[in-house]
Amino acid sequence: MRDVAIVAFAQSAHRRRTDELSEVDLLMPVLHEVLGATGLKANEIGFTCSGSADYLAGRAFSFTMALDGVGAHPPISESHVEMDGAWALYEAWVKIMTGEADTALVYSYGKSSPGEVRDVLTRQLDPYYLAPLWPDSVSLAALQAQALIDAGDTDEAALASIAARSRADATANPYAQLTGDVPAGDHLVHPLRAGDCPPIGDGAAAVVLAAGDTARALCARPAWIRGIDHRIEAHSLGVRDLTDSPSTRLAAQHAGAFERPVDTAELHAPFTSQEVVLRKALGLGGETRINPSGGALAANPIMAAGLIRLGEAAARIHRGASDRALAHATSGPCLQQNLVAVLEGESAHA
Repeated sequence: MRDVAIVAFAQSAHRRRTDELSEVDLLMPVLHEVLGATGLKANEIGFTCSGSADYLAGRAFSFTMALDGVGAHPPISESHVEMDGAWALYEAWVKIMTGEADTALVYSYGKSSPGEVRDVLTRQLDPYYLAPLWPDSVSLAALQAQALIDAGDTDEAALASIAARSRADATANPYAQLTGDVPAGDHLVHPLRAGDCPPIGDGAAAVVLAAGDTARALCARPAWIRGIDHRIEAHSLGVRDLTDSPSTRLAAQHAGAFERPVDTAELHAPFTSQEVVLRKALGLGGETRINPSGGALAANPIMAAGLIRLGEAAARIHRGASDRALAHATSGPCLQQNLVAVLEGESAHA
């Protein structure tokens, strides 16, 4: 087993629309920033992996165009996942663990503004029984929220307090799309109000991974990945208990999250109700700071929001604000797929 760490993280300022920018335009400043933080050049990176979705771009193999942001020469070892960038990070971590690379560049991006995201995301559903009904992402999240309310796990006031806390924390995040006092608004789909739902916007993120002494040379306080795992729920929503997330709990168990407490948790919870589910599945109490960045309720660039959770957790370790952090990413309706990573600083490792 090799010690692998996140040694640098960068993200774009997340905006409602970036009509004037292509995916390459969105990515290039982020890639330059993350490489500049380490002093590495593109030809010194052992492996590059990206995460994005052709459905958002509206064209096949759109990720090949984004590679222009990395550079066409010299040739690189490269891969892509049609998932959130958190899963691209997992692939890069495996690549380093096998000894095939010592460093990796991971990036992801999403432009949600060109289309109707609520409709686009229906294409993730079961194509025979559920997708033909076109239940949009907010309506499915509302079903989950109502199930939680019916079970006595939360209520509308508690959900509103989660939204208020997230937006207040986001005031210290210069990259957030929504900050400060944001009104709860009217119900979009009962019981979810506008404030319970994520903003639609465009953004990108990138991290650099490195192994062992290379990580120590590149970063004063690397964020060591002590465990990482991802699991998936049944595809059919009708056979799931929407008030719980067994896949998150199982991934956390295999990542070592329950071995001792974490001081920070960056949870990819695009809806307030999903934070309730995740906190229960992960056994998080008041001693853990939840989403100090503001989380996905403050900025939710699809296909990058999960990688940002890992990056934000790592950044807190880099600057000494955290010693042991949990990062979570999700994809699919109602927390269908879940990835959990445990990050530690050098002092915790020692």
